[in-house]
Amino acid sequence: MDVIFASARDLAQRIRSRRISSREVMVAFLAQIRRLNPELTAIVAKLDDEACLALADRADQALRDGRPVGAFHGLPTAIKDLEPAVGFPQSKGSPIHKDLMPDADSVLVERIRRAGAILIGKTNVPEFGMGSQTYNKVYGTTRNPYDRTKTAGGSSGGAAVALATGMLPICDGGDLGGSLRNPANFNNIVALRPSVGLVPVAPAPIPFAGISTKGAMARSVADVAFGLSVMAGADARDPQSFSSDPQAFAGPLSRDLRGVRVAWSPDLGGLPLDRRVRTVIDAQRHVFEDLGCIVEEACPAFGSVDQIFLTLRTWASWTIYKDLLAQHREHFKPEAIWDIESGSKFSGEDLGRALVEQGQLFDRMRAFQEKYELLVCAVNQVPPFDATEPWPRSIDGVTMENYVAWMKTAYWISATCRPAISVPAGFTDDGLPVGIQIVGRYRDDLNVLKCAHAFEQATGIGQRRPPGV
Repeated sequence: MDVIFASARDLAQRIRSRRISSREVMVAFLAQIRRLNPELTAIVAKLDDEACLALADRADQALRDGRPVGAFHGLPTAIKDLEPAVGFPQSKGSPIHKDLMPDADSVLVERIRRAGAILIGKTNVPEFGMGSQTYNKVYGTTRNPYDRTKTAGGSSGGAAVALATGMLPICDGGDLGGSLRNPANFNNIVALRPSVGLVPVAPAPIPFAGISTKGAMARSVADVAFGLSVMAGADARDPQSFSSDPQAFAGPLSRDLRGVRVAWSPDLGGLPLDRRVRTVIDAQRHVFEDLGCIVEEACPAFGSVDQIFLTLRTWASWTIYKDLLAQHREHFKPEAIWDIESGSKFSGEDLGRALVEQGQLFDRMRAFQEKYELLVCAVNQVPPFDATEPWPRSIDGVTMENYVAWMKTAYWISATCRPAISVPAGFTDDGLPVGIQIVGRYRDDLNVLKCAHAFEQATGIGQRRPPGV
């Protein structure tokens, strides 16, 4: 237990200083994977144990030889199954791609490998990453370890469960409408949706879509920051990426929050919110006040944010997947078909209007955040729901109009391109995790991490492990 739930940052330091071997670390994680993964289905396309141990031995030999090593040296990890990683299938959760073997890594995978991580498999995702519920026809359903009848969320659901249960020390993920934050929230772990461009996204079929991001997931804010110290930084292959100092994320996260103005709006101005979620979040308002923040009920004007997000999302889905849908319609789930075909209805004028309105949203957010450094709200509008249910049909008596409507507290924030973090905030009466979302100013990712770290240290909620783990 000392190894599998150790901080990734500390564990990497112990490996580099040779206080523990990479083989010993690998043995511990493999034992946990064998014990839990068959029922939870978090890690897929895994190498056999002997191959994993051979890679760990090579990492140990590199240290004995005195070769330079990276920040992740000797840490086992698995890559989200939407990412191309040489040596592993990239199924994207679809039978169409179950045998697809990419011939090059994504930029994100390049950086993780270069930092010395040992790739042992992939983490499970929904079909094409669509929907925050991780199930597919290739590998099956990823289960929530706090209640195995419930969903793990998605699309980074496999990664979130692997972290929550001590099967891996750190993971990557991606976030369009909540795919880092939602599963983190459902599994009592931490994930930051970075500012668009902090972590380069390449290859990308539509490099200027402007909403999707990549980032890190971990059991603590400090480990998420540690992950970004490897993942962040500009790359010429992503024209939206911007220059930053990745090593800033490797430093201390302490910050005095006295006087920081916080806009408190759990339901973002009136979105339906499950009463169990509202109860947990409301109970944490005092934490920000105790830290010295000035907390006031306030919410930015989101305006036509639904139209902005759905236009950009579904137009991109149509552009990327229309030909595949025409050839293999029988292999697509109904929600994916809806997502793709909805995008066919938008004209160039519609797309232009959405981009103009998004620009206006950016300006309203900028003005709002001149007064309020932080916006605090729910991550998900519901706690983890039944794993056999594709998506919640209603919230607090309000019918959801489509399969992503229950995620508005996440995807409204996505449309602003601001950094937003999900941090454990508590549990419902029946033991289901609930996170809180902290949204920062444009490209102010480090301060979002520092504020989240202060909240995390004050509450300690992320220390609660799933039963039987």
